[in-house]
Amino acid sequence: MEEANGKVGAVASATIFVSGKVQGVYFRKFTQEKALDLSLNGFVQNLRDSRVMLEVQGNVADIKTLIDHLHIGPKRSNVETVDVEWSDVSENYSGFTIRR
Repeated sequence: MEEANGKVGAVASATIFVSGKVQGVYFRKFTQEKALDLSLNGFVQNLRDSRVMLEVQGNVADIKTLIDHLHIGPKRSNVETVDVEWSDVSENYSGFTIRR
């Protein structure tokens, strides 16, 4: 699934990598709050290369809304890129957690 279609009610999964000043600036908590507000499932974690990675599942339109928020980020962040890899749902997550 190269890019998810925008069909209403369509469910998908996305792996998202965010780069820039995104660690140490409340980015994971910001992401968790936005994802929960959108009823999305999955997790967010820091990577050793200074990026943040998300696995997110839910309604395609809601994931796209989350992606819009990720481009902005919290106040102290400076987002440079947001890369999205769409896929079919293969693992079911419950809730949206922050991984350490």
